[in-house]
Amino acid sequence: MAIVISTELEEAIRGHGEETFPNECCGFMLGSVNGENRRVIELMRADNDREDEEQYHRFLITSEAYMRGEKAARSKGLDIVGFYHSHPNARARPSQYDLDQAWPFYSYVIVSIMDKSADNMTSWILKDDRSAFDEEDIALEGEER
Repeated sequence: MAIVISTELEEAIRGHGEETFPNECCGFMLGSVNGENRRVIELMRADNDREDEEQYHRFLITSEAYMRGEKAARSKGLDIVGFYHSHPNARARPSQYDLDQAWPFYSYVIVSIMDKSADNMTSWILKDDRSAFDEEDIALEGEER
């Protein structure tokens, strides 16, 4: 399984993470699921609604923001295929908090922002039993497997 994303959208995720550093950014990935691949067509930024003193290592997308994301996706004939967020000065691997908050089905893209600069970017899918994440490939548009 892979998440397929354009270079432009990949750069937008990286840029969003750099803009919000030293806090975490977050947003929706809107697109479609086709067989083994999820295709990201559009990003929708979300406010990090975690308390100010926690935003450097946590993000929160409220249920109201999720409903706005769902409505925006449907109005374009798309689905929410996942979420993205940054890890300031940390690796692009899910934390225990990420595991505790995740839902099966969705892709979770994490970009590492090291000293204000985007670094590694990874994607993850929660196992159906919610015990752990499996890493999924990120395929740039035109490079799908």
